[in-house]
Amino acid sequence: MRLLLDTHVALWWLADSPELSDEVKDLIDTEPAVFISAATPWEIAIKQSIGKLSGPEDLAERVRDCQVTSLPVTAGHGVKAGRLPPHHRDPFDRVIIAQAQTEGLTVVTRDKWIPQYDVQVMAA
Repeated sequence: MRLLLDTHVALWWLADSPELSDEVKDLIDTEPAVFISAATPWEIAIKQSIGKLSGPEDLAERVRDCQVTSLPVTAGHGVKAGRLPPHHRDPFDRVIIAQAQTEGLTVVTRDKWIPQYDVQVMAA
């Protein structure tokens, strides 16, 4: 299974949070194809800078440097994200959705809006 972690899932996984089930944690730890969007550390850095997210100053770097594969945001992802139906206005989630659609990935999330798109979702 090829997984793309939503930002909150990446943060929960990194913190070994009880928000994630042991099953999801084990899947992230053992699947060979687990990705984090390049948009995820960007989102974390922005949310920390405006006070919407707490945590250590180097949280974005910790996510960037974790053991899963970083998925670059391409121009094609940007075009696809911009053309998604307007179910959800969060630009970071729209990029993640576009990446999942383009790359054939399953988004691991608890976001209620993402399943409204034509994308494979695994509940976190």
